Amino acid sequence: MATTPLEWTDDGRARCDWASGPWLAPYHDEVWGVPIHDDRQHFEFLTLEAAQAGLSWLTVLKRREGYHRAFAEFDPEVVARFTPRKVDSLLTDPGIIRNRKKVEATVVNAGALLAVAEEHGTFDDYLWGFVDGTPVVNRWRTQGEVPATTPLAETVSADLRRRGFRFMGPTVVYAHLQAAGLVNDHVTSCFRLSELDGRATKTRKGTARARG
Repeated sequence: MATTPLEWTDDGRARCDWASGPWLAPYHDEVWGVPIHDDRQHFEFLTLEAAQAGLSWLTVLKRREGYHRAFAEFDPEVVARFTPRKVDSLLTDPGIIRNRKKVEATVVNAGALLAVAEEHGTFDDYLWGFVDGTPVVNRWRTQGEVPATTPLAETVSADLRRRGFRFMGPTVVYAHLQAAGLVNDHVTSCFRLSELDGRATKTRKGTARARG
């Protein structure tokens, strides 16, 4: 994120209810829901969302820089080669969630992501294919209306798990679809809903285009 918690001040704009404070608000304003088309960024988000399982997002977000350092700036080719000894060393790193199953899943998921990319050209092409290259824009009036998962997330989750991904249940996958901009779930009162509606999207062949 360009804005650090120490630099952030509340500007009074209406946001999604969860986006409060010096960590969550900048993430909400600058990252969450922005369509991404970079495999490393997908790998980062998938890793952080899987790490969140059973924890709060704030707990994980505060360790984002630690994850970048520990997992080779989320280069899947490097992470896929992590050895059991490397995994053991990561379990002593206070900059990440020190859960063996989650750390091991990150290594496995790096290899699975590379396999998908080899088959489809990029992991990004594969994932955006589930929404035909265009973000799903919802119009939720309140935070309570936003679902924890959807049939789309269940479909993607099942396919990822079939391909060997771990910690990729429907709730984790839906969090990724939201964060990576495949689904715009900013509530109608949030200033980011209209700002993101119409962002450049991607066709099934991977060509950028603008909605209009």
